[in-house]
Amino acid sequence: MKINIKRFNKNDNENSGKKEYLVKNTNLLQALIEIKTTIDNSLSYRCGCKSGVCGSCAIRVNGVEKLACKTTINDNDLIEPILNTRVIRDLVVDVSHETFLLKNTNAFIEENKDIEISQNDINLIDVQSNCILCSSCHSSCPVYSVNKSFLGPFALSRALRYVNDKKSMNSTTIIDSIQTNGIWDCTLCSACTLVCPQNIDPKSDIMNLQNISVQNGYTNPNMQSFDANMGFDMSDMGFDPNGF
Repeated sequence: MKINIKRFNKNDNENSGKKEYLVKNTNLLQALIEIKTTIDNSLSYRCGCKSGVCGSCAIRVNGVEKLACKTTINDNDLIEPILNTRVIRDLVVDVSHETFLLKNTNAFIEENKDIEISQNDINLIDVQSNCILCSSCHSSCPVYSVNKSFLGPFALSRALRYVNDKKSMNSTTIIDSIQTNGIWDCTLCSACTLVCPQNIDPKSDIMNLQNISVQNGYTNPNMQSFDANMGFDMSDMGFDPNGF
């Protein structure tokens, strides 16, 4: 089986560009290991657990974000690094900035409540707790591609996890931190949801955070701008907003 891998080496143009390899393994990660050990030891990729838990082997296959360890390849597949981040070499990327965005959400418990936690309370935060920080969602995100200050899908899903955590004494700090370059900047396109290997739905999480923010007195700044640009005066249409 032939696969094509996008190579990048800033110090060696000869080892950059798309290269074709003939492999026996149909699992992508095993195919990468096969190439590294028997064909071309200069190939660089990242892996850890090899079982879909650590998220370190996230790549793109034919333009779609995947975990290499969980992906079955087909003839002539194109393998590339994930998008919207700096490529270090070949399929290895720098995800430090995306991880840094987690800190900007203040998504942690500052002070614990001394309360009993039920199974329902655990279930409420269970899905978001399964995030493996693979950055597939950031790679697919059209907003993050043009605004690296955007908190992005996994950081916002993590924020919801702690907002909903019954052990947290106060979630106001988290809600405050996601208003700018956060929940209102998302286009709700679902690209992140489609590529999440853990079946997390960041779009739904962001919508939930928008609702929670409104309940806490925040408004969508995009709607304020929309209203200002409409240019109508409703009283011109015979409507008195103060009447009945």
